[in-house]
Amino acid sequence: MATMTTTLEQPRHASAPGIWTPAYSLWLREIVRFYRQRSRVVGVIATPLLFWIVLGSGFANSFHASGSSLNYMAYFFPGTIAMIVLFTAIFSMMSLIQDRNEGFLLSVMAAPVSRSSIVLGKVLGGATLAAIQGVIFLVFMPMIGIHATLADIGYSILLICLISFQLTAVGFAIAWPMDSPQAFHAIINLVLLPMWMLSGALFPVHDASGWLRYLMMANPLTYGVVALQQSLLHQSNEFLNMADNLIITAVLCLVFFVLSWAIVNRRTHKPAA
Repeated sequence: MATMTTTLEQPRHASAPGIWTPAYSLWLREIVRFYRQRSRVVGVIATPLLFWIVLGSGFANSFHASGSSLNYMAYFFPGTIAMIVLFTAIFSMMSLIQDRNEGFLLSVMAAPVSRSSIVLGKVLGGATLAAIQGVIFLVFMPMIGIHATLADIGYSILLICLISFQLTAVGFAIAWPMDSPQAFHAIINLVLLPMWMLSGALFPVHDASGWLRYLMMANPLTYGVVALQQSLLHQSNEFLNMADNLIITAVLCLVFFVLSWAIVNRRTHKPAA
């Protein structure tokens, strides 16, 4: 009888998996699912590439950033990388709503795993995809006359990873409370796309009018985009240097990740009858 009791109680005392194993499983699932859907891969790259070519060619002869000979196609290049990262983060976090509607997210939450692993796995998965797409786009640099050193490329890859993590965490925080892709699209059009437009991707921060400049300085994405411009284009006349922008971007990554973690771990209390 004692042996039988011990055998029956053994599963009850079995240790639950830690944070990293479930997070790795969710991260791997995001990677595999994204690259199995080739239309998503093409859409993420083709749309920003089209924007870059059309806008860059249209303003190539009329725009000179900071009074230099830098044409708009080169100036818009870091902003295009940010757009690729943004689109990838949006598509990745849209899958969060799909997982909830299909019941997968409910089964994960019912499993004996920490909710922190859900946040970590989903955000890291989306950030990895976004960073890969952004880094791949760096191969177009020689075509527009950007000659970066190995140190510049290293800084740029680090910044792309930080921007990817930041935008994915923001997308996660927005997508988690939602159960409708249409509502998510509405928030994307209202928040994330204006965030990209006012990040210095389209025009320099220091050339903006007074009120718009302050709005751009309050934009959390501005510091990552400006740092990327400083790394690739060696822009030095912005309001902060590259090291400060890098530190602020890293701190914002942590802030938005903690925000996502807080939203997932929030407990809703029903009022007593």
